[in-house]
Amino acid sequence: MNKSMQDTKDQTYIITGGNTGIGKAIALALAQKQAHVVIISRDPHKGAAAAAEIQDTSQQKAVEFMVGDLGSITSTHQLVDGLLERYPKITALINNAGVWMLKREINVDKLEYSFMVNHLAPFILSNRLLPCLKANGSARIININAGLYVNGKVDLNKTPFGQDFSRMGTYANTKLCNMLFTKEFANRIEGSGVTINAVHPGVIRTNLGATSGLIGILLGLVKRSWGTPEEGAIAPVWLATSPEVEGVNGQYFNLQEQTELNANAKDVVLGQKLWDLSAKLAGLEA
Repeated sequence: MNKSMQDTKDQTYIITGGNTGIGKAIALALAQKQAHVVIISRDPHKGAAAAAEIQDTSQQKAVEFMVGDLGSITSTHQLVDGLLERYPKITALINNAGVWMLKREINVDKLEYSFMVNHLAPFILSNRLLPCLKANGSARIININAGLYVNGKVDLNKTPFGQDFSRMGTYANTKLCNMLFTKEFANRIEGSGVTINAVHPGVIRTNLGATSGLIGILLGLVKRSWGTPEEGAIAPVWLATSPEVEGVNGQYFNLQEQTELNANAKDVVLGQKLWDLSAKLAGLEA
């Protein structure tokens, strides 16, 4: 589907998890449009290699990477501190980084790891970078989500701490958290010139949920029929750049189609309570 794109030349796009998979494909697509691309990677070697490869492929030199670990509250704030110092104006923040945990893992903040990466880190990034997004005049936040959010259930006494952990359920639960956050944040920034939307990029071959053994072999066979990262980048790049969605705020897109949210993502009270808890955990004003 060919849809018109706004001028991206020299505009700054921040992409978390930009060293691999869909994030890397998004970064390359934007670099090919002459955007100033900043990829976030917790691995300095992989981040540097990805940035160099994107520069070479796109012939765009304005591709940078920053080391950033979204696995804890402190390290996420440290990443934001660095971004605030270097990028006074941001055109779009693409919260792409995500994890699918195969076993319960608790981080240094006593939070379940995927709750931290899939929800709380985007919450911190979006809130603290908002002044830089506003300074751009018109800016967008894109949350990479998943259709599995429809199966999510959020218990604020359990989900953040992994007390209701399951392989499939926790991924869905944290994606629902991200969707609830998208809606609540949209309400709070309405009319500011900044918009936030969520997108399901399709079922794509990535390392998400990778495992070994027989299950890993079977999953690998299944993934052969899934889309490529390049195909997965199409909808996020469109949502981050297209004039067709200028001013659209707080919506969910399945690929490039605006889609009605499932009832579990329309729980305004739960969304507000999740916001309050997230702000408290992150040390931000509610």
